[in-house]
Amino acid sequence: MRWTRTLIPTLREDPQDAEIDSHKLMLRAGLIRKLSGGLYIFMPLGLRALKKVEAIVREEMDRAGALEILMPALQPAELWEKTGRLTTMGPGMFKLKDRQDRLLALGPTHEEVVTDLITREINSYRQLPCTVYQIQTKFRDEIRPRFGLMRAKEFIMKDAYSFDTSADAADISYQAMYDAYARLFTRCGLRVKPVEADTGAIGGKWSHEFMVMADSGEDAVIECTACSYAANVEKAERAVTVPAPCTACPVVEPVATPNTRTIEAVAAFLKVPAARIVKTVIFTADSKPVAALVPGDREVNEHKLLRILGAKTLERADDATVARVTGAPVGYAGPIGLTIPIYADQALENACDIIAGANAADTHLLHVCIGRDARVTAFCDLVNACEDDICPRCAKPLRLTRGIEVGHVFKLGTKYTEAFDSRYLNEAGKAEIMIMGCYGIGVTRTLQAIIEQCHDANGIVWPASVAPYAVALLSLDPKDESVRTAVANLERQLESNGIDVLVDDRDDRPGVKFKDADLVGFPFRVVVGAKSLAKGCVELKRRSGGDSELIPIETAAVRIGQAVAEARAALNPVSAN
Repeated sequence: MRWTRTLIPTLREDPQDAEIDSHKLMLRAGLIRKLSGGLYIFMPLGLRALKKVEAIVREEMDRAGALEILMPALQPAELWEKTGRLTTMGPGMFKLKDRQDRLLALGPTHEEVVTDLITREINSYRQLPCTVYQIQTKFRDEIRPRFGLMRAKEFIMKDAYSFDTSADAADISYQAMYDAYARLFTRCGLRVKPVEADTGAIGGKWSHEFMVMADSGEDAVIECTACSYAANVEKAERAVTVPAPCTACPVVEPVATPNTRTIEAVAAFLKVPAARIVKTVIFTADSKPVAALVPGDREVNEHKLLRILGAKTLERADDATVARVTGAPVGYAGPIGLTIPIYADQALENACDIIAGANAADTHLLHVCIGRDARVTAFCDLVNACEDDICPRCAKPLRLTRGIEVGHVFKLGTKYTEAFDSRYLNEAGKAEIMIMGCYGIGVTRTLQAIIEQCHDANGIVWPASVAPYAVALLSLDPKDESVRTAVANLERQLESNGIDVLVDDRDDRPGVKFKDADLVGFPFRVVVGAKSLAKGCVELKRRSGGDSELIPIETAAVRIGQAVAEARAALNPVSAN
């Protein structure tokens, strides 16, 4: 391909509406163009790179035994009603009606559709296990689209779904996908970290996210400074040392605390650290009130509380509910005397001589002993793990980092198969429920994450496996006949060996061509000019660094081909074996 025959609208300056490096570089290198908030057009170079990522994903899914299908983006609303997700997905789901006034959804994901399919098509244990996948456009009405492809309203996703006869068999399917993800991200040139994760609206009891660690990442990750433990903040645990039961706590004493509705205000008024105050938060779980107790310097992790309760919905109680449950205005709730279920963070077990709301206006209680004075339903892990907390695996300090989620694997269990009554006949002819897993990769997000991790001050540094073109062939003297002939011959030889080449044949200054080659990030730059040809050579330079080298024109195609093959092989754990 010739530069003058394609569309590569590079920019010299960073676009004003781009916030992170990868977004800036995708726009500057002419890979994408914005249509409107959360909607992007892929330009020729961006689409070539995207197709290479898709090809790697497809190869690894096929290698793992998954079967490719393609499901409609438009989905009947009644499928989502079966699982209750038509409501729980909330305003993030695009909904519309057809001319018969039937409600449809633009698919944000496809669990319902695929479960309905498998229910109708599989009826015997002989047909299981079965894993299917697709690479398809998804739609989510993001409240705040940002960071380019990282959080868009329309994006391309690979979603796979496994169906098995037992939990043990489902574990095998889960591990096969986990291993496939590790391989494919490595092949894309990404350094990823698998972390334990919350299952969220998808459901299930166990999942891992594959994170690209980056300061610009939207996801907070807790990881151990010593061992391999890592989890996102919604899931992360911490170790807690529970003290011995209190035996000498003074009797509870009320104290006036006028106009102190927050932990900060109470701490300042009583001149105590926030950690000595217990925070009592009233929620409604499936419309029933519950209380959560956490140390005053911590926040309730609502994802953990929802899992502990096994509820479908969890919301902060409104002011009227708080007043009805506690007998006091918001800001003065406490555990003593509550008749609703009380769940306390594990750090509060045997907590002694602490301060709590009195369930009375402008009043708090001193010398509260949780075990003695409150009727706690259960002590559980209810808060976000923080920097310098203790690792639950090895007891070393934890640290807070940030990451970009590019993949997520879930053990769904029977959440969807029970809703659709997805059964198979076992060897004895008895109907059994199928066990399910699901596995997603944000393909467009992965493309941008590669750039976020692989760039320098001059532009993108593409891994050879996903670069739009492996070689940029720069013609420094496009009007010189010998240069044109050498470039054409080298282009033909490289392409005949399966190497994609972009010839920069523009009648422009060498400096412009060098800057654009670095900005777009071609893994290899080959320079052909009249001066080097006079010596019988061309110049080869790797974008990832190192000095350029002069190579004889007669052997240039072979030498360049070897360099490209080595760069690709270095990213492929399968070929290395």
